[in-house]
Amino acid sequence: MAVEIRFRRPAEHEQLLALLTGKDGPFRANYEALLFAASLGRRKERRVPFEKSGEMIRYALVENRAYGDVLIDLIAAAEAPDDAKILGDDRLAERLRIFEEYANGGLHCLQAEINTRGSRDLVAIVSSLVLDALTPGTDKQDDPVKDMLDALEW
Repeated sequence: MAVEIRFRRPAEHEQLLALLTGKDGPFRANYEALLFAASLGRRKERRVPFEKSGEMIRYALVENRAYGDVLIDLIAAAEAPDDAKILGDDRLAERLRIFEEYANGGLHCLQAEINTRGSRDLVAIVSSLVLDALTPGTDKQDDPVKDMLDALEW
């Protein structure tokens, strides 16, 4: 019997994830919110380990989404640029841990934005963060994930 691969979501952000995926939230599913949060966490250099996790999410959901597993691999490659073996099949658990920790960091950033703005309009907050990332002059010069994505001409 094959073992189903799963990744964790931080228990401390269960309420935020529920808001992000609720009827007025910007995402349809928790894995989508975590993909965004991991990207945000990486961009803001917020990698936050955690022990307590909520319900685990099937990796197949991300794997079957266009570029979902690629994003996980890109984040891991950016984290360990001198270790090409990080992308090996035998190191998927390590890549997922890196992804989980950046997602946790990104969720911390999102919560801070909500607290700072005093707003519950998550669509506007997420949109603002995306626009900030796309605005010339706000990017760090040496962002390997951005460089990889630019090379792919997305």
